[in-house]
Amino acid sequence: MKENRQNKLPDIRHTVVFDAPIQKVWEAISTSEGIAAWWMPNDFQPKIGHEFTLESPFGPSPCKVLELDPPHRLTFAWDEFGWRVSLELKELEGKTQFTLVHSGWGEPDEIVPKASAKHSVIRDRMDNGWEKLVNDNLRKLVE
Repeated sequence: MKENRQNKLPDIRHTVVFDAPIQKVWEAISTSEGIAAWWMPNDFQPKIGHEFTLESPFGPSPCKVLELDPPHRLTFAWDEFGWRVSLELKELEGKTQFTLVHSGWGEPDEIVPKASAKHSVIRDRMDNGWEKLVNDNLRKLVE
């Protein structure tokens, strides 16, 4: 049976092309040091089922590695709201296409407890945040 997503907020999706080889981008998104350099401090390990913590501005966020297909895909559950973050890489003749998908959003008026704000507000903040993280922070790290 298909989940009714009629009232759910849409996924956040950002796709960019980095002037960097796929292995360099993979190292930046699939190691604890790499993730800390462009996003947040963490104790990530590239192992399916590994539970790790992102040190977010709202406190520690529990996460769990769900998918790992080096150097093409990493997916993890993020925090307790049902969020999933997928990081996908595709090689393009020495460059790398990077796609981030942040899914698992609730209904617009549903409250995200840790942030004490509606999903719609948090999603907009996160969308803007991902834009800066991917286009500025991650780009500077890999290019």
